[in-house]
Amino acid sequence: MTIPSSDYDVIVVGGRCAGAATAMLLARAGVKTLVLERQAYGSDALSTHALMRPAVMQLARWGLLDAILASGAPVVTSTTFHYEDETVPVAIRPEPGMPGLVAPRRTVLDRLLVDAARGSGADVVHDTPVVDLLRGHRDRVCGVVARSGNETRNLRAGQVIGADGIGSMVARTVQARLLHEGSVSASVIFGYAPVPAADGYHWHFGAGLSAGSIPTNGGEACIFVAARQAYYDSVLRFDRANCHNDVLRRLAPELADHVDARGIGPLKAYRGRPGFIRQAAGPGWMLVGDAGFFRDPITSHGISDALRDAELASQAVLGESRREMDAYQEARDAFAYPVLHATDAICRFDWTPDELKEHHRRLSQLIKAEVAELSRRAAMAAGTPTRPVRADSIAAA
Repeated sequence: MTIPSSDYDVIVVGGRCAGAATAMLLARAGVKTLVLERQAYGSDALSTHALMRPAVMQLARWGLLDAILASGAPVVTSTTFHYEDETVPVAIRPEPGMPGLVAPRRTVLDRLLVDAARGSGADVVHDTPVVDLLRGHRDRVCGVVARSGNETRNLRAGQVIGADGIGSMVARTVQARLLHEGSVSASVIFGYAPVPAADGYHWHFGAGLSAGSIPTNGGEACIFVAARQAYYDSVLRFDRANCHNDVLRRLAPELADHVDARGIGPLKAYRGRPGFIRQAAGPGWMLVGDAGFFRDPITSHGISDALRDAELASQAVLGESRREMDAYQEARDAFAYPVLHATDAICRFDWTPDELKEHHRRLSQLIKAEVAELSRRAAMAAGTPTRPVRADSIAAA
């Protein structure tokens, strides 16, 4: 694909959900925006797929939720926690324009966000990695070096946004400071099977293990098992199929029976890595999504983080001041730190069922605080005065 030759106000490196959402919001505000994505248009990505309320709220507010529902992603109206012998069902409260939760395949969600960015006026180019950054006065980032096939081109921009994932080239090149790193991670084996009879999200927990079922597009569900990384390295990785079935059999026998009877597609594995928080912005650059803040997918909140930070980052760019950039990092970190701590507590797999319930209660409070802040920001955008949700109230949730 041909690399554009013109200069831009903003270049977004990475066109997955964080980068495409950021570009869409900037383009809607009239900012000349280019997205460069190394993978093909519509390609898949490792994901839990499960969107929590903050992500669904934002997609609905941006006018994209109806298209996701039209793709065949089922509406999720309940989530059930299975703590060994105790089952705790939680009904998902519907709201106007938001009938429940949803878990689209990334081939659906990312494509939809890319199309929305293009429809808003952004240029989006796939199969084009960014291999370096350009520097200007006082070492300020002022553009990128992009490559497509044998073609390499320097592209200039007032702002470069790294949305290029955990191993972000942008973060590495600008030497973004590591502000915090988690201490634990979980490893996951997952595949896709016909949706079980049980409705909604299901999360199963036992001694040192977890499993679950997440209904997604195509009449399928993502069926996963997870464990401490050390247990994965010593046991699970050597025989994915039998170990996947064994963990399901221990934690969710009915789900194991379903998989045995209906079959499951090729199993994939994610070994895991500790979460982290990186410096969010510097002269001419910003980070959004996993490039700036990553936490283990066991809590299924990464897409919510990505969409939230895309909005915070786009607002900072539109503010055009160092103060706005500092405010972006402050707002992001107000959510990131307490959520990363809560996620680490779950990833340790050293809890009793009662302790795990308390970790989940804590995480639920943090999500409620996030929903309240997103609602406040939406009201402010509509011109309705509101009281801010303070960072210390989020941390104390």
